Amino acid sequence: MATDTDGEIDLEYELDDRPPWPKSLLLGLQHVAVMIVPATAVAFIVAGAVGLSAGDTAYIVQMVLLFSGLATVLQAYTVGPVGAKLPIVMGTSFTFVGAASSIGVDYGLGAVFGAILVTGFAVEGLIGWQFKRIKPFFPPLVTGLVVIIIGLYLVPVAMDYAAGGVGAADYGATHNVGLAALVLFVAVALNLFTDGVTRLLSTLVGLAVGYVVALPLGLVDFSPVADAAWFAVPRPGAFGFSFEPVPIVTFAFLFLVSAMETVGDMSGITAAEGRNPDSEELRGGLFTDGLLSSLGSVFAAFPVTSFSQNAGIVNFTGVMSRHVVGVAGGILALLGLSPKVGAAVATIPSAVFGGAVLLMAGMVAASGARLIFLHVDLDRRNMVIVAVSLGLGLGIATRPDAIQGLPSAAQTFFGQPVVLTALTALVLNTLTPGEQSPLFDAPPETPVDAGEAPVSTDD
Repeated sequence: MATDTDGEIDLEYELDDRPPWPKSLLLGLQHVAVMIVPATAVAFIVAGAVGLSAGDTAYIVQMVLLFSGLATVLQAYTVGPVGAKLPIVMGTSFTFVGAASSIGVDYGLGAVFGAILVTGFAVEGLIGWQFKRIKPFFPPLVTGLVVIIIGLYLVPVAMDYAAGGVGAADYGATHNVGLAALVLFVAVALNLFTDGVTRLLSTLVGLAVGYVVALPLGLVDFSPVADAAWFAVPRPGAFGFSFEPVPIVTFAFLFLVSAMETVGDMSGITAAEGRNPDSEELRGGLFTDGLLSSLGSVFAAFPVTSFSQNAGIVNFTGVMSRHVVGVAGGILALLGLSPKVGAAVATIPSAVFGGAVLLMAGMVAASGARLIFLHVDLDRRNMVIVAVSLGLGLGIATRPDAIQGLPSAAQTFFGQPVVLTALTALVLNTLTPGEQSPLFDAPPETPVDAGEAPVSTDD
């Protein structure tokens, strides 16, 4: 077992460890339970915006689950240059929901999937292919800030879920807040005060307790399960394709955001070992994002990207085994082939899910902070970069209307807290002389970059 050396947390299972199958299955289910609601929520939101029928909506949800599972398995085990061999759980990001909804209304879903097909691998795949060249521009200062803003940006989303979900008639009701608090309390108590399997499955147990309590309160709706089919076959080109300039440019921007999120999430995961991802891991991870997003669009799936709350689970439980995440990917793929099973999992009430996501969001932000504290000298220069980057990112997250006077394309781009924080940190770090700047200073004798952080080798 690893020790707490140079920021490495006490890992119950390291990267290549294989827990027993029963335990792997439960740990994989824990990952699925935490991400399945937000992963499918994007499909529901976009389908509602463009007015799809219940059958078409169910089909898109099915494809999201299927390609999330396939991408997760690829990240864990790799095929050639595709995949990172890291425990990265993939799903549809909220980064794309606004653009997909508005473009779907204005141009039709064919334009959405056409833009994803063109830009997915062309943008994110290219970034992955050339990442070794641009890696010096993403030192721990930049990647740590990206991880922090990803976690902080998830906190309001988690609070909305904990309150019952945006637009819910009982938003903020006592039973919703109480359920979320119950899930949070159970997960934290089991993680901090127990050992063994109970600690490892603390998040899943918290979700299960919340779900059981929600049943007699009448907060679990089983009607989607009865309406869903047992099996459905993927259909290529289900909504057609069209290639419009504005949607293509918009999604190209958003895939840049997705790439930054993936770099941040991967950094949050490897922070459990006290290091940043190496070049091969970053290239393979970004390849998977881009390739599976483009491939999935052929079957009407929205873009897949790494899920931050699952990076939080790795740090929270100390289970870094990529084989556990491979099991989670297999479960997701199976759910994607059976809409009825997926509908059953999606009956988790928003408040129950919110308690778990609130915990995971905080863990993601804490992982980013650890990256900075371990590998960055917080002198005046770097403190200014941290202050400006997080200030702008949180500012746009809390007051998105502040840039409503900009052109719509600029609003789409600069309205993303992750990309605004990342670009601010990247520009300031690159142009300001100092130890972290790759353009002005020669590298120190013992560099501490994304692939060279000291890591304990104790077993």
